[in-house]
Amino acid sequence: MARRTLSILLQLLPSSRSSSSYPSIACLGLSGLDSKRTVTYMPRPGDGAPRAVTLIPGDGIGPLVTGAVEQVMEAMHAPVYFERYEVHGDMTKVPQEVIDSIRKNKVCLKGGLATPVGGGVSSLNMQLRKELDLYASLVNCFNLPGLPTRHENVDIVVIRENTEGEYSGLEHEVVPGVVESLKVITKFCSERIAKYAFEYAYLNDRKKVTAVHKANIMKLADGLFLESCREVATKYPGIKYNEIIVDNCCMQLVSKPEQFDVMVTPNLYGNLVANTAAGIAGGTGFMPGGNVGADHAIFEQGASAGNVGNEKLLEQKKANPVALLLSSAMMLRHLQFPSFADRLETAVKRVISEGKYRTKDLGGDSTTQEVVDAVIANLD
Repeated sequence: MARRTLSILLQLLPSSRSSSSYPSIACLGLSGLDSKRTVTYMPRPGDGAPRAVTLIPGDGIGPLVTGAVEQVMEAMHAPVYFERYEVHGDMTKVPQEVIDSIRKNKVCLKGGLATPVGGGVSSLNMQLRKELDLYASLVNCFNLPGLPTRHENVDIVVIRENTEGEYSGLEHEVVPGVVESLKVITKFCSERIAKYAFEYAYLNDRKKVTAVHKANIMKLADGLFLESCREVATKYPGIKYNEIIVDNCCMQLVSKPEQFDVMVTPNLYGNLVANTAAGIAGGTGFMPGGNVGADHAIFEQGASAGNVGNEKLLEQKKANPVALLLSSAMMLRHLQFPSFADRLETAVKRVISEGKYRTKDLGGDSTTQEVVDAVIANLD
C-alpha cells in the first residue's frame, strides 16, 4: 500500500514546477517504481470530444513553429483540431472573422506577429488582448534539466496586467516636438490581476507572491496598484506577500533569481521582467506563456518573440519550437486534457535532457523538424 501511495503522490506533484525543484526519483531510492499515473480526474460525459482551437501561424518563423505543434498534436492523437487564419503584423486590424473564431472556440494558439517600431499600424497583439479582454499575461521561466545555465533552481511565474498602464496607447502630440503619453492605472484592473496572481499561487502550491512597482516615484499610479495587491493579499494568509521596486527587482533577478516565485506586475514592468527572467533561465526559446481573460485564452511563446523576423532562422528552418510546444501543453491543461499535456511536456524535457537534438540557441545545430521528430519519438 505504501509503495502504491508513494507512486501516486509523485504523480500528483504540480507539473508546472520545474523538475529541479523536487528530489529526483533516484535520490529517493524509487528508481525501480512504476511512475505511470494511477489516479486522475474524473471527466464529465463528453469531455473527451475534440475541441476546436483557433490557429494564427503569424509572421516569420511563426508558421514553422506552429506547424511543429500541429505535427506533435497529430502524432499524439490529441483531441483538438485547428481552425487556421492568416493574420500578419502589417495589417491595420485583426480581421473580424478571427475575433469571431476565438470568441466561439474560447482558445487560440498563436505564432509571433511582427509589430512595426515607431510610426505605422498599431500592434495586433494589443488589439487582440483588448478586444478579448485578455487581462492576464502569464510567463513561466524555469530551468530545464540537462540545459546548463548560470543560475539553478529558477522557477518564476511572471503575471502581468495586460490591458492598461503604458500599453493603453493613449498618446498624442501636444505641439510639434512634444508628445504626451498617458499611463492609466485603475483599481478594477489592479485588483483583478492581483486576484489572478494569488489564485494562481494558491492552485499551484506556490509559496510567495511579489508585487513589482515604482511607487517611490509614481506614487499615485503605482501606489494604487500596490494598495490593490495588499488588499487581495490579506485574503490569502497562507501565501507570503512582499513588494520590490522594479529597478531593484532587475538587479535581484540577475544576481539571485531563485528567491522569486510568483511575480505580479503592471503592464510595462512585466514585459521587461519576464524577458529578463527568461534570459536568466536559459533563453526565450523555451519559455511557455499565454494570455487569459474571463472567457478566452491565447497561448503563444511566453517571452519576447524577437526572432520572429529572423530571416536566417527561417531560411535554414532552425527555429526553436520548444517554447510553443510547452505553451501547447499549457493549452491542453486549460482544455482539461491533463494526460496529453503531461505526455507532451515529458517528451520535450526528455529531448532537451538527452541533448542530441537542440537548436542553435540551446547550443546545438538541429533543424526544427529534427527536434519535432525527436519529440514525437519520445512520446509515451
